Amino acid sequence: MRSLRKRVGYFLVFVVVFVAVMAVIYDAGMRTFEPGPYPPPGTEISLFHSGQVVVETITATGYGSDAPWKSPEMNALVVLLDLTGVGLFFLALPAILLPWFREQFSVSVPTTVDDEHSDHVVICTYTDRARELIAELDSKDVAYVLVEPDHERAADLYAEDYTVIHADPQSAADLRDANLGSARALVADVSDRVDASIVLAAREVTEDVTVVSVVEDPSLAAYHDLAGADHVVTPRQLLGEGLARKVTTAIETDLGDSIQLGEDFEIAEVSVRADSELAGQTLADSNIRDRYNVNVVGAWHKGDFETPPPLDTTLERGMTLLVTGDGAALDRLRTATGSRIRQFGRGRVVVVGYGQVGQTVSELLSAASITHTVVDIESKDGVDVVGDATVTETLTAADVGTAESVVLAIPDETATEFATLIVRELDPETELIARAETRAAVPKTYRAGADYVLSLATVSGRSIASLVIDDEEILGIETNVEIMKTTAPGLAGETLEGAHIRARTGCTVVAVERDGRTLTELEATFQLARRDRLVVAGSDADVNTFLEQFG
Repeated sequence: MRSLRKRVGYFLVFVVVFVAVMAVIYDAGMRTFEPGPYPPPGTEISLFHSGQVVVETITATGYGSDAPWKSPEMNALVVLLDLTGVGLFFLALPAILLPWFREQFSVSVPTTVDDEHSDHVVICTYTDRARELIAELDSKDVAYVLVEPDHERAADLYAEDYTVIHADPQSAADLRDANLGSARALVADVSDRVDASIVLAAREVTEDVTVVSVVEDPSLAAYHDLAGADHVVTPRQLLGEGLARKVTTAIETDLGDSIQLGEDFEIAEVSVRADSELAGQTLADSNIRDRYNVNVVGAWHKGDFETPPPLDTTLERGMTLLVTGDGAALDRLRTATGSRIRQFGRGRVVVVGYGQVGQTVSELLSAASITHTVVDIESKDGVDVVGDATVTETLTAADVGTAESVVLAIPDETATEFATLIVRELDPETELIARAETRAAVPKTYRAGADYVLSLATVSGRSIASLVIDDEEILGIETNVEIMKTTAPGLAGETLEGAHIRARTGCTVVAVERDGRTLTELEATFQLARRDRLVVAGSDADVNTFLEQFG
């Protein structure tokens, strides 16, 4: 709207100046080239009359008493005025008139937020990462406002019930309209250069708000720090680290990817393989808790996560169980589910794709002394096999059939899906870990045969959420479940059995920290104290329900 006002202003100034100049030229031309007296009899000021004739001519409303003109010079001038008038109309039509009509009949998008809007997160602008972040914020009941410079996009978001304002995130004045001074954080996620500009604008408004900047090129992170960003997030590096952790989990015997809360307590993800003794059984029939002394707090299969999983859930190949227990118990469960327990440093990995994500995976595997083969379509340092990952011969040359794990770090989602099919044809049993750019691609990649899929948007969104939500500790951002330490004064004096926590909230209490000790063997009669720190696991919505009821 502001841009339209500027265009209207410039256009009107041009028209006024043009009419004034042409009136002077017309007046001089009539006196010089036309026979007879000028101005016409009864006209006091000839320049005003000339201005009237110029306006009549360019607007095609008539010519008054001056027509017809006798001299060729004046006829040529009038033709020029006619053509200029038509040109001005067709210039104004797309630049001013049509946008103005669209503004009048389109959705009216706010340009400011209420003064009462505070402790919110200002998000610049809407992306796949922003969508994941908003889902996180909604589940924590944290307010947000999107700052979107494109009016049509802002209108679409507003129609979808997003909290959005139509404003320029690079403008300090517009960020003030987003009430940045009262916000808890700002997230800049447009492009590397624009994000730096947004950070500078934010620092012009306030020095107190937490500023998170998203950077695609890690080499530019230092400039965002200089601009004033508190945190610089590099999504592809985060994704590479997440994929690498899943690979090292499949290789190490010390459960390197599990979250160690205490000496005898771990939380880990265990994949169910085709040759597992549990495959095909329901969760109830498997009797996992009694047989292996572990607690199943969630199940992730083909992109969908359930917590807690229903007892009639069938354990299928590709399903990932989120479990808690000590190291020995997890070892027994991994053996039962068919997950391979491999000695540290043994088991070759094939990394397909050597961009930023693939390089991060390769570096972390090298740091862990894990043998790996790198495949990329381009010949460069660090690449062992050059070729297209969607061609069987390329993956055969990388000896995928004998690899313990394959990591698909390809940015193209269609290529990832096709490469997944090829890998599954070459070796149905290899651990296949894949990258996805968007969350929407995750289910298809699972259907193609991947064991574990991590999306760029999910990793980034959850990572940013962990930076801007300061009232809780998110322990594992790579999972679709949150494992959080929190106090629950509302449960003080109650027993675990009597509180019915899982039935009321969907969360599972997996441990209690009391007096510096982590307690994992929790009987049904275990009584909670006000100062206890509970370790709970569940989905975003379930954890939010837990906090609302007991926090």
